[in-house]
Amino acid sequence: MLDSLLWGPTELGLMYALMALGVYITFRILDFPDLTVDGSFTTGAGIAAYMITHGSSPWVASIAAFAGGMAAGACTGLLHTKGKINGLLSGILMMIALYSINLRIMGRPNISLIKEETIFTGVAVLAIMPVIVIAIKVLLDVYLHTDQGLSLRATGDNARMIRSFGANTDITKIIGISLSNGLVALSGALIAQQSGFADISMGIGMIVIGLASVIIGEAVFGAKSVIRATLAVVLGSILYRVIVAIALRIEWLDTSDLKLITALIVIIALVFPSVRKHMKQKANARKRSAQLLSQSSGPALTKGGAPQ
Repeated sequence: MLDSLLWGPTELGLMYALMALGVYITFRILDFPDLTVDGSFTTGAGIAAYMITHGSSPWVASIAAFAGGMAAGACTGLLHTKGKINGLLSGILMMIALYSINLRIMGRPNISLIKEETIFTGVAVLAIMPVIVIAIKVLLDVYLHTDQGLSLRATGDNARMIRSFGANTDITKIIGISLSNGLVALSGALIAQQSGFADISMGIGMIVIGLASVIIGEAVFGAKSVIRATLAVVLGSILYRVIVAIALRIEWLDTSDLKLITALIVIIALVFPSVRKHMKQKANARKRSAQLLSQSSGPALTKGGAPQ
């Protein structure tokens, strides 16, 4: 019981945390609706699976998957910045293109890794994944505090102002989208190695899972600083998996309802902060009204200024 509700979801949450960090970069820092994620996740899994089955080291294959994801993100960034295509449409076009590219990389719709040596061969997932996730989180925090990282964050806040200072926001966006999809692809490579296969359709719905992790993490743990925000995303990824595991234990829900559960979690996570803010504003308004009434109902003053 404890394994299915805590340790299992924690393992999955840590592996999907890298994908959630990638989604955080585009959706929160760059304010860019990047749908390339669904394709680049499979790209990472496909590259890693192909290289491992052809004798490459799983670590080298994972690094190659990261590079492949960065290349996919760079293409999306170029379509948006140089091709002047709408950001949402750029991601959709690249996601569609990646389906065929991923089939080319893999050679077939599914690659089995069951008999192959992977990063997790002989090592528990919970022994290695916390180290990988913490290392990447720290590196991302350090990068976002460099001059280029600050430029990336500023571009998402106000691109026009940054351009007025002479900064090239096109390059900044391309770097940010590339880094985002690199992390997504790395997550796909790790998921493929842990699950024992890479499948052409395994990236479907990843953007929703990433958004759910980001939104839940920010709603529960807060995001007042970059360091706290990235930590919230990692914890949000784990919490999301725990919520899904609990939801699937409800008798009238089946595993086929996973996408519906994910959508409901995202809706609740989006609506809850607005409802809480609205209720807080109403409470403050009632409090101010009560204060004004108490002041107006105080003792009346005579012409001399003394109370009657």
